[in-house]
Amino acid sequence: MLQADFKKITLNFKRPGGTSRGVLTTKDSWILSVWDVDDQSVVGMGECSVIYGLSPDPMSTYDAKLEELVSRINDYSGVDLSDYPSIQFGLETALSDLQSGGRKLLYPTLFTRGKKGIPINGLIWMGEFGFMRQQIIEKLEAGYDCVKLKIGAIDFDKELALLKMIRKDFGKTELELRVDANGAFSTAEALEKLKRLSEYHIHSIEQPLKQHQWHEMAELCRLSPIDIALDEELIGLNDHEVVSMLDTIKPKYIILKPSLLGGLRRSNYFIEQAEKQGVGWWVTSALESNIGLNAIAQWTATLNNPMPQGLGTGQLYANNFTSPLYIDKAQLFYNPNAVWVTDNQQ
Repeated sequence: MLQADFKKITLNFKRPGGTSRGVLTTKDSWILSVWDVDDQSVVGMGECSVIYGLSPDPMSTYDAKLEELVSRINDYSGVDLSDYPSIQFGLETALSDLQSGGRKLLYPTLFTRGKKGIPINGLIWMGEFGFMRQQIIEKLEAGYDCVKLKIGAIDFDKELALLKMIRKDFGKTELELRVDANGAFSTAEALEKLKRLSEYHIHSIEQPLKQHQWHEMAELCRLSPIDIALDEELIGLNDHEVVSMLDTIKPKYIILKPSLLGGLRRSNYFIEQAEKQGVGWWVTSALESNIGLNAIAQWTATLNNPMPQGLGTGQLYANNFTSPLYIDKAQLFYNPNAVWVTDNQQ
């Protein structure tokens, strides 16, 4: 017989994170805990993580849905979570953690044994020119050979100047450059902007147009001098729509955020369909705390994708959970001898 509970936490950014949807200073998550009444010392924990304005979960009924879930945890399959992908992710990973003995060890791999790291990209947040330049220098000095810049918030010419600054010292064989527009380009201007970006040997651009413009995005994929990766486009699709979207748009890559897609098993479906159509992919965390990031990283390690993954968000917060995750030389590692501290939220 299972019991469950949840707790809302607010994560505080060490420094504001700028995106095309605004500047983030805090981030809310709900930690779902599940345990067996006969052994309450073993608790499985999962994170229900949302990004306001991006996650499709209806926030007006979010706490009520969590209340329903914990009250029916022994009949959780009967709780309709189809509109709540973040809760699906939290439930799936909490149950997996419980099954593993509450040790946050969901997938035994070389990664969780501390023998192998996961290559990750360095994330450059939007902001004023000087701030973005400072971040870039820090990432390059830390040894990153793949850097991702969020673009679309400041003057486009200034963003091009940042790319020019990078390429002055680091050629395309030394440093992979990814950019993420978060849907900031209009259909009228997108192709011209992509042409200008291509001068700096960009590996890929994420979501240049807002989602739900399949035919416009398909045409852009066909004409673009830069490979296009879809991110927000994946959110809220049913199984049939996933296949139809990939077949229509024909992107070069898709980017998987399990908290936004309905969990790890659901993300596997996206991978299967993408590979059937010759579409590449990589995994990105979506501002989860170390509890959610840990689950995503362990799952990612089982996939053996050699591309740099987007799993470096654990260092963003001043009040994150203490975990075995750490970054060294642009790779995410897991220290099996480290101790989790899950009651250190302020």
